[in-house]
Amino acid sequence: GEAQRAAGATERLLELMSVQSPITNPVKASALPQKDAHGATVDLDHVFFHYPSRPESAALSEIQLSIKAGETIALVGSSGAGKTTLFQLLLRFYDPQQGSIRIDGVDIKELDLHALRETIGIVPQDTVIFSANALENIRYGRVNASDEEVIQAAKLAAAHEFIERLPEGYQAFLGERGVRLSGGQKQRVGIARALITKPKLLLSDEATSALDPQTTSSILELLLEINQ
Repeated sequence: GEAQRAAGATERLLELMSVQSPITNPVKASALPQKDAHGATVDLDHVFFHYPSRPESAALSEIQLSIKAGETIALVGSSGAGKTTLFQLLLRFYDPQQGSIRIDGVDIKELDLHALRETIGIVPQDTVIFSANALENIRYGRVNASDEEVIQAAKLAAAHEFIERLPEGYQAFLGERGVRLSGGQKQRVGIARALITKPKLLLSDEATSALDPQTTSSILELLLEINQ
């Protein structure tokens, strides 16, 4: 019986592995300009987008937006307004049906997918903590980072102090989905994980929606300090 269940699961896994994404690398990828300490410019030029499953309903309609390097902006809207969709377009999980998105003047369709996504750090609404120690959970953002770089990212994210107080410090096992951490601590690990990539763009997707007001204020102040 177990062998039959395993065979069924394996068949489904093979189906998923054979799926080809419609988002592909360009034949000849362009390069972004050299990294700027102040970040990158982002331009959205008359962007229209609807999800393939809902072709009759526009998720984004004629979005025109220009963000300067080093600038911090907030996108505010009700649930379903398209905030997360915009992030998905920036990461090129989808392509808009009309319009263009440019980073530092280069259309993201002309960039290598890995190079594009290495340029962007993201702090999700629900930070996933893996069954590993604090060191490896942060290093997940950049697997070849040294221990010193992990600690530096933790300090920038104000995570170093609480990690040091854990029984085994950075070697402490954080538990399945971070059961040994509070909501604010998990978000700080998520911020450290994003910062270790040294991104030109830092996206925060409602990262404080599940936190109490005091922790929310602390996280927002931290993100603003990092941008300085």
